[in-house]
Amino acid sequence: MDPVPALDESLKKVLGPATAKVMAEHLGLHTVGDLLHHYPRRYEERGQLTHLADLPMDEHVTVVAQVADARLHTFASSRAPRGKGQRLEVTITDGSGRLQLVFFGAGVHKPHKELLPGTRAMFAGKVSVFNRRLQLAHPAYELLRGDAEETVETWAGALIPIYPATAKLESWKIGKALQTVLPSAQEAADPLPGPLREGRGLVTLPEALLKIHRPHTKADIEEARARLKWDEAFVLQVALARRRHADAQLPAVPRRPRPDGILAAFDGRLPFTLTEGQRKVSEEIFADLATDHPMHRLLQGEVGSGKTMVALRAMLAVVDAGGQAAMLAPTEVLAQQHHRSVIEMMGDLAQGGMLGGADDATKVVLLTGSMGAAARRQALLDLATGEAGIVIGTHALIEDKVQFHDLGLVVVDEQHRFGVEQRDALRGKGKQPPHLLVMTATPIPRTVAMTVFGDLETSVLDQLPAGRSPIASHVVPAADKPHFLARAWERVREEVEKGHQAYVVCPRIGDEEDGAKAKKKSPEDEAEKRPPLAVLDTAEQLARGPLAGLRVDVLHGRMPPDDKDAVMRRFAAGEVDVLVATTVIEVGVNVPNATAMVIMDADRFGVSQLHQLRGRVGRGSAPGLCLLVTEMPEASPARQRLNAVASTLDGFELSRIDLEQRREGDVLGQAQSGTRSSLRMLAVIDDEEVIAEAREEAARIVASDPDLERLPALRTALDALLDEEREQYLEKG
Repeated sequence: MDPVPALDESLKKVLGPATAKVMAEHLGLHTVGDLLHHYPRRYEERGQLTHLADLPMDEHVTVVAQVADARLHTFASSRAPRGKGQRLEVTITDGSGRLQLVFFGAGVHKPHKELLPGTRAMFAGKVSVFNRRLQLAHPAYELLRGDAEETVETWAGALIPIYPATAKLESWKIGKALQTVLPSAQEAADPLPGPLREGRGLVTLPEALLKIHRPHTKADIEEARARLKWDEAFVLQVALARRRHADAQLPAVPRRPRPDGILAAFDGRLPFTLTEGQRKVSEEIFADLATDHPMHRLLQGEVGSGKTMVALRAMLAVVDAGGQAAMLAPTEVLAQQHHRSVIEMMGDLAQGGMLGGADDATKVVLLTGSMGAAARRQALLDLATGEAGIVIGTHALIEDKVQFHDLGLVVVDEQHRFGVEQRDALRGKGKQPPHLLVMTATPIPRTVAMTVFGDLETSVLDQLPAGRSPIASHVVPAADKPHFLARAWERVREEVEKGHQAYVVCPRIGDEEDGAKAKKKSPEDEAEKRPPLAVLDTAEQLARGPLAGLRVDVLHGRMPPDDKDAVMRRFAAGEVDVLVATTVIEVGVNVPNATAMVIMDADRFGVSQLHQLRGRVGRGSAPGLCLLVTEMPEASPARQRLNAVASTLDGFELSRIDLEQRREGDVLGQAQSGTRSSLRMLAVIDDEEVIAEAREEAARIVASDPDLERLPALRTALDALLDEEREQYLEKG
């Protein structure tokens, strides 16, 4: 008998170099263990057929269906001028719909012999449209034949696993490769501690792997899934629990505000009272800052809930205690905005060392990559001497030249825009690890916070400050009802006539070449595939057309920083009526007089991005208006997404919808680390209970055995999860 390949054995040895190469390049599978954890996406029963009516366009699909008819046509073409060209058209059916398969040229002979009416087979290919009908061109196929010893019932009832596949490697070929490595599943070391597994009635890992790939019944699939979900949730939560445990061992300087210091002076001048939420969250932060190990806190809040105020009070508390605070912003526009608003909020408390500065004042400096040499030198000097208690900057803060006198707190704005190395570099600038406050304006469902930010304590601001106005949102279907779009521009004019201002947001700048390169599309592709609307074109059309006579200006990411800042200053001063911009205005931009926003091609933006953008209006006492313009047809998923955004202002609700519509994989930040998601079975939104229970179990185990000395199989599973890149990703604290 052949020896069973080990789980860490290369697929090259087991399956041969050609198959292994495709698996590595297209599916990220390198070892026997990787392949065993490549789970089926779904299962087909031979006796039941796929819903052909629900096939997604432009995606690689595998379907199980029956041949209804097959016809061979001959035709003349440049290659076969005498009418010798051959085309085989096969219609397959599943009861819910029909699908056309086409084969050309020499490729017709084999299917013409094999795909006879009544034959059942699996077909794989990319769904396209031809003459307004769905079709698969040259699909790969595998006939489904019952072996002689199988009865019709067992043959028809067998569950066929359908794997995530690629054009280069069909689902059934992956299935055959799995058949080869499945015996190795017996070698899989079980990461779940025995008592935990037995207490929850879960099957062993080898049994789960066998049942997920070769189920006899639907109950087998359920048992396997329940077990594999637990593995994913538990191993990830152990990794996060170990991070929290390690962070709790680090030393930090406790930072307590003085009763008569700069924070007390600042609070005494506030022209409004803090919301209950702001007070509660501030207390949580102050309690963390007073401890002798570093704070790691995530502050998430609705758009406009006053996170900047909470962060500023935390920074002032640290300045009171003799330390410095750094705020890291993702863009120059945002860093400049924050700098301006902090100085405005602090008044003469921000004029440390200057004439007219208050007694307790400190200096608030800005540091960005595009500053002039003299201003930059002065800012660096103020940081090194401790003259500046607060610095606000972009990635420029991380450079080697930047030295702090005593860095006590790092505030990271908009977490998802920063890489791990950047945060680590900033943390490394403190004499001891500084405290860390991460702010995100994209509300995160509790389950995701537990999964992605599980090493951070979470504070939530869900109350809007007094004086904020509600925002009305409407979808404008420009293709079905062009007069709605005309009305949208009238509404913008009306707002400007009342003395207010408006934003128009476009997905693209317009100085790229992509418009020129757009190929000719069929009419049904036109709405889907035309280049997104651009700032420069839209601004020109509006200024000449529906908004003629208004002061229209543009803002986008490729403008020189001074020009961007100048435009924002003019807009804030009310010298611009309508600002046509890209998403550079998405976060932090605060112009209370702006009351209307029109988002062009709104279907090209994600749900949370639309919610963010919308939060730029309604920031004063006048009500806000947000119009989502789209050409997508009513029944499309894109329109449903926009309807969801228009129907609620609850960011937490929207983030749930967003997550359900996106692939789970996005959750763990592969966008940051470039690795595939480790979540193959766990659905972060649906499996809330599993995640919460796994978090508790993980905390218990790590508290009693931080190095997992008594659980070697769990350590091995952790090492596999935390390859170098994922380890770094988790070090986002």
